[in-house]
Amino acid sequence: MKTADFDFDLPPDRIAEHPVRPRDAARLLEVDAQLRDLIVRDLPALLQPGDLMVVNDTRVIPARLDGRRGEVAVEITLHKRLGEREWATFSKPGKRLKPGDIILIATDPAEGDFSAEVIAKDGMEVRLRFSAGGAALMEALHRHGRMPLPPYIRRKADAGDDADYQTVFAAREGAVAAPTAGLHFTPELLAALDARGVRRVPVTLHVGAGTFLPVKVDDIADHKMHSEWGEISPEAAAAVNETRAAGGRIVSVGTTALRILETAGREDGTLAPFSGDTDIFITPGYRFRIVDLLWTNFHLPKSTLFMLVCAFAGVERMRAAYAHAIDGNYRFFSYGDASLLHRTDPS
Repeated sequence: MKTADFDFDLPPDRIAEHPVRPRDAARLLEVDAQLRDLIVRDLPALLQPGDLMVVNDTRVIPARLDGRRGEVAVEITLHKRLGEREWATFSKPGKRLKPGDIILIATDPAEGDFSAEVIAKDGMEVRLRFSAGGAALMEALHRHGRMPLPPYIRRKADAGDDADYQTVFAAREGAVAAPTAGLHFTPELLAALDARGVRRVPVTLHVGAGTFLPVKVDDIADHKMHSEWGEISPEAAAAVNETRAAGGRIVSVGTTALRILETAGREDGTLAPFSGDTDIFITPGYRFRIVDLLWTNFHLPKSTLFMLVCAFAGVERMRAAYAHAIDGNYRFFSYGDASLLHRTDPS
């Protein structure tokens, strides 16, 4: 298939710059044989006792840094952790950086300079080695970094984003973008799901900034996904397998949870524990092994995530759903509204 097959026109005013408050007051489009306009608080009634929600417990770190290489301003966005001190990054202006360059981020008379050395370049990606490592690097990021809002949000991150851009499930630091489907949940909504008899279990996928990279090839088969680190515990795998064996449905909260589940899914429909990198790229024709329902936001035109939801619910159904959402003034992208997709298996 061609990348152009996944294009659609989106008016700029549909892009949400801020989240709805409270979170569970956002709109919800249920996508099945018919489309239903609901709100997020309606979710418990759409699920069944015995269903299992799988959530991504990654926590976003302050992954955007401002520094200088001499007189040149440099913006660093961390992408993927490579070691105690090393990260793959998208750094601007990348063309002007070369191995051996030092980027000064902060000067602290007590702690010393916080800086990064360019150690390699690969296309758009710049590999940096920081002057601090491990816990000290995390502390420096929290002192000097800011929330890495997506590029389609034009404003700079403010203090409100420190809370708004984290899900209620956030526990394990390492993501440089939020698993945004989880942003709709509140303690009150979770309590209602508990009362409904819907269980939940965490998995981890540390979302990378590559999730926002455009697909630049004409044929989607030529696109290479950036890899991300993820983990499924033995306990989480057992919960999924027990639910499926009992006839319950697996509800993935977000495309990130879905990608790690499908990475570790076996041919027989059972789930294996997993720890490592995944670069799974799901496009129409893929046969899903684990996930029955997908809770997700509305995604960018020609993006790998729109390709994924088309694979899950069907290309024509998703075209109709997105046209309905645009006509109905749904709010798109990270701070936007939600959808609940029922799986449509390829014939």
